[in-house]
Amino acid sequence: MGVLILEGNPPVEVLLRRSARARRLSLRISRLDGRATLTLPNRVPDREGMAFVREREDWLRKHISAIEPEVRVALGGTVLFEGAELPLIAGDVKRAKLVDGALVLPDDPAMVGKRVAAFMKLRARDALADASDRYAAALGRSYNRISLRDTRSRWGSCSSNGDLMYSWRLIMAPRDVLDYVAAHEVAHLQHMDHSDRFWGVVDQLFPNHKACRAWLRTQGGTLHRVRFD
Repeated sequence: MGVLILEGNPPVEVLLRRSARARRLSLRISRLDGRATLTLPNRVPDREGMAFVREREDWLRKHISAIEPEVRVALGGTVLFEGAELPLIAGDVKRAKLVDGALVLPDDPAMVGKRVAAFMKLRARDALADASDRYAAALGRSYNRISLRDTRSRWGSCSSNGDLMYSWRLIMAPRDVLDYVAAHEVAHLQHMDHSDRFWGVVDQLFPNHKACRAWLRTQGGTLHRVRFD
């Protein structure tokens, strides 16, 4: 994957992706991080791709500027946790600890991001394991194992051998949204597709799934704009 630079103020970086299956040029902007990607058929030269981008410069800049900026976690600030803003404060602790509605951390600004992320991952694993166990039991199925990743293209997945994968950032969303994703992936233990039969199982496990799916479409990007580095 290459990179094209659209000169201007500021310059815009456009990722260049070639695809043997592409029949035409397409320019897309990620709602998660504002990253622009130009997909070209293999036979199309780079200069044609750049011309395509320049023709759409106004559209490109307008949509990039409309995307909310990234936010880095810091002492004195907040972080989303189970759908609510969780204050981050310094205290006399050795590791991140929930105290009276706040996350207390050692007074070490350089390590705040890593400590908050570690706390989030631990809570996410517990919550997702609990939800997966409940829905698997309700379905009369069993899964193989659970893994957590920081994925951008999907919130979860289920492999053919029963491995469940989830984005640990789901712990930042309202709890019912996390539960919906778990129900969705557990439903794949019975149907490895998105057929009507699959959605029937999801509806059985989690009747309010439409509202949670809508939340992920409209609000999910905010979870990915939080930086922990």
